[in-house]
Amino acid sequence: MAGPAPRLSIYDALAANRIRTAVLIAVFTLIVLALGFVFGEYLQPGGGAALMPFAIGFSALSSAGSYFAGDKVVLGMSHARELGVGEEPQLRNIVEALAIGSGLPTPKLYLIDDTAPNAFATGRDPRHASIAVTRGLLAKLERTELEAVLAHEMSHIGNRDIRVMLLVIVLVGTVALLADWLMRSMWWGGRRGRDRDRGGAVALLAFALALVTPVIATLIQLAVSRQREYLADASAALLTRYPPALASALRKIAADREPLEVANKATASLYIANPLKDRPAFFDGLFDTHPPVEERIRRLEAMG
Repeated sequence: MAGPAPRLSIYDALAANRIRTAVLIAVFTLIVLALGFVFGEYLQPGGGAALMPFAIGFSALSSAGSYFAGDKVVLGMSHARELGVGEEPQLRNIVEALAIGSGLPTPKLYLIDDTAPNAFATGRDPRHASIAVTRGLLAKLERTELEAVLAHEMSHIGNRDIRVMLLVIVLVGTVALLADWLMRSMWWGGRRGRDRDRGGAVALLAFALALVTPVIATLIQLAVSRQREYLADASAALLTRYPPALASALRKIAADREPLEVANKATASLYIANPLKDRPAFFDGLFDTHPPVEERIRRLEAMG
């Protein structure tokens, strides 16, 4: 007869998810460096090392604008309205208590006037953070469940997830940039003369990398996003000391089949659960921005 399921320490879950995210970003960085090196060698023998910092720096500069103004863009796209001091006192009281418990500044609060239950956090750091919740989340969750969801969003802020995801976006942009440059260079002739014979193997490798690395980069970006959701779940359980509340909230949010009208593919990854409610598709485990709700609930229920 099988014994009870082993209990999972919240601290072990936090450590494991941080390690997985660090490993994914390290692999991502190696892919970027490899692609930049091969591209440089294809264009000019010995030029691989010189190109890599240029490509990464160019992509980083192009992402700086989204880092400093991205939260305003996202809140605007989501039709989120900032709450006044006297509005939604229960919501404000919960967030203020969680801010004290986590040692973070109280974020700005926004309301999305939609009956689908969901929430997200944004902002480049804890001092410039905001949490947006839907009208449906306030109406459909019990207080302990609402507290657990808000603890999840506060954990995203405390874990600097926006900063982590910006790094990943920079790396994705670098991969896309290098792959596009490489394909264009090959299309317009690339090496000439004696370099063409010498670079046959390099050209073949470069072509393969230009095709494959953008797909791999996207897969790693989504994998990092899923790991940050697991980390926020574990951090929220640590903050509230009551993992079943978040498990219950996730069940209710997942069971609600109403899509969030203001959400789209660009903002879907920000929410605590997939707001689009699209049908499961083949390879969803690879291309989803969120881990399966069933797995998130299982991990929460296993936490001691």
